[in-house]
Amino acid sequence: MKYIYEYDPVGGDCTSFIKRSKELHKYFKPTFDGFNARQYCGILSLDGEDLFILPKIAKNEEADLNIFIYMLIYTYDIKLENEQISSCKNEPSLILEVFIQLFAKNLFKEFQHGIYKEYMTEQDNLTTLRGKYLVNENLKYNFTKNKIYCEYDEFSMNNELNQFFLFAVKTLLRFVKDKKILKQCELVLDEVEFKNFDINKVNFHFNRLNKRFQNSFEFALLLLNRSVPLFEKDKKSFAFLFDMNLLFEKFVGKLFQSIDSSAKLQSSIQCGKDFFLKPDIVLDSIIIDTKYKILKD
Repeated sequence: MKYIYEYDPVGGDCTSFIKRSKELHKYFKPTFDGFNARQYCGILSLDGEDLFILPKIAKNEEADLNIFIYMLIYTYDIKLENEQISSCKNEPSLILEVFIQLFAKNLFKEFQHGIYKEYMTEQDNLTTLRGKYLVNENLKYNFTKNKIYCEYDEFSMNNELNQFFLFAVKTLLRFVKDKKILKQCELVLDEVEFKNFDINKVNFHFNRLNKRFQNSFEFALLLLNRSVPLFEKDKKSFAFLFDMNLLFEKFVGKLFQSIDSSAKLQSSIQCGKDFFLKPDIVLDSIIIDTKYKILKD
């Protein structure tokens, strides 16, 4: 495991790999002799060799690693056992594995309470009438057949939420060594059609019937948004990186909410007729803006 800090130069084999991998260009700044890290912290695993990018806090590797892990756990309300936290600290490359296993366990636990189903409109050519008789389709497909083309409602697990979970499970399988629980989740979803999702456009409406899956959905988005798969021929590599500006903002905001539950995060405030502000934190009449910077004397 090699450690560097935000904005530090990236040396060795990482330089040539980053140059070839367009997916990584947003995370690193090109220089005359290579690349410097930007404000993203986390793990860059290149064919089994791990580079950990630490936040510029104490400039002590052990302390900064502990602080970074704590910020992740606290900010995203991730419930880890003490032994899991110790594993992350002793071997930082396990952070992604631990997070994915936690997601898989929570999702499988909800599946054990019952997989989410909803009524879906289906069309099919059946031997008996079911639901609505479709005249045009019967004229088109059943001129010489003893079948009836129908439209009907089916109480099905093949809905968009389960399709998203199947997409998440299949994607995250690439990043873990222990695939057992993810494979169990995949087996539960064996009747669900696989579809690709643009995670930047995914938006589900949760109601009283599927509310219990919301935490798993949000956890999956967290993992999918931060995990960047990088594949070269038969080699397997990935990046698991967090924008420290956003992480610090969310961390401070959650701290304020733990002190005062009335604190509002990222709320729009009208100032005048046509002018709006969107401060990071609003507490009573106090407006707070967070800045992730090192203060110099």
